[in-house]
Formats: sequence, C-alpha cells, structure tokens
Amino acid sequence: MNVIQKLRQLHGEIVAAKDGFKVVDAWALAERLLLRLPVDLDAVSRAINEKDAAALDAIIHRLECPRAPAPSTGSGAFSEDDKAAAMRAFKKRLKVMRLSDESRLGGRYTSGGRSSKIDAIEPPDAFPPAMWKALAEAGQLKYTGQGFYALPE
Repeated sequence: MNVIQKLRQLHGEIVAAKDGFKVVDAWALAERLLLRLPVDLDAVSRAINEKDAAALDAIIHRLECPRAPAPSTGSGAFSEDDKAAAMRAFKKRLKVMRLSDESRLGGRYTSGGRSSKIDAIEPPDAFPPAMWKALAEAGQLKYTGQGFYALPE
C-alpha cells in the first residue's frame, strides 16, 4: 500500500467512523503523511485544523491526478502579470528545448551544428491548462493539437 492509498483509506475511516478516538488518530496520521508529500501546506493545515473531510478529499484527489485539468475559467480570470509570467516560462522552455536539440551529439564526438526544427512544445505544468487556452484565444500562442502550443509566426 502506498502513501496515497493509505490517505484514501484514512479518509474513508474519517468519513465512516463513529468513534471519536479513531477519528483523531486518523487525522493525526493523515497530517503526518501529507507533510511528506509535495502538496500545498496551507491547504493541508487548513483542512487538518478545521477537520474538513471534503478538503482532505480534494487534496488526495490532486495527489492521485496531478495533471487533471483545472476547472474551466474565462480568459479574464488571469491578470496581465500572470499571463506575462506564463509567456516568459513558455519562451524559456521553448528555448531550452531548442538548445537541447541543437547540442545533440552526432556520429562524431561533436555537435552536428544543425538548427533545431522544434516549433511547438507542451507548456510548463506550473500554470493551469486554462492559462494556455486563454493565451491561445488572445493570439499570443497557437494551439497545434494534442496539448502542444507554438509561438505565432
């Protein structure tokens, strides 16, 4: 049983338990396990302090499905600073991918000196998918299909 399965089991015990001592122990163990995982610590502390089983379920769901699409938001939901940061991250990722492709070793022990043919990439995971859709709708990016985006030419 892995950590996420154990958290799911603890959530089930919390929801179904009638004994107060079992619930306290389950919350304490859930807190210890969650602090070892890459989760939002503010959300964890809020859920643990308020003994909010629904918030715990949402945290576990994010751990089970880290790439699940975020709820759909309109393009006006993102500030201009957020959009600019997303574009900087996208351009940096594209540049690194191109440089990595160009520095590939050829048949000899030197780089081939060829230019990269990479024009579309999967955007960074640091921003929600709705951000990339909003940037594509605004014309700052071009959606090329299957989760790939490119800079408009």
